[in-house]
Amino acid sequence: MVNRLISGFAVLIGLAGVINGAFMSIAPEPWYWLVPGVPDRGPFNQHFLRDIGINYMLIGAAFIGGAVYTKYRFQLWLMPACWLAGHAIFHFWEVFVGICGPEFLVVDFAGVTLPAILAVGLVVISIRRRADD
Repeated sequence: MVNRLISGFAVLIGLAGVINGAFMSIAPEPWYWLVPGVPDRGPFNQHFLRDIGINYMLIGAAFIGGAVYTKYRFQLWLMPACWLAGHAIFHFWEVFVGICGPEFLVVDFAGVTLPAILAVGLVVISIRRRADD
């Protein structure tokens, strides 16, 4: 039962990543203008957004893969979780050095910080469940 919940949660995170990445890659300019806080971070760059979109699609695929192939869950989830955590830390750094104001931590929370927390949580759970096996 717990394994099904973990897998279901990972699939949801994975689908969010794949959908977000596909949107970034297929329609980078609408994505740029629709996501709160993004236009405040710098000018539109189609190439950069498509590059990051590919990253998000791979991150999503890894979380879905880990949900399906539980034997490789840790390996599939570790690096995407590290990327998401690094991304969140970078956003905190921008506030710390004065590039943006602290209000951006609230603006970014749902799309940056929360996915990182959830991804790291899934990795920790996978480690604990692996130790129990």
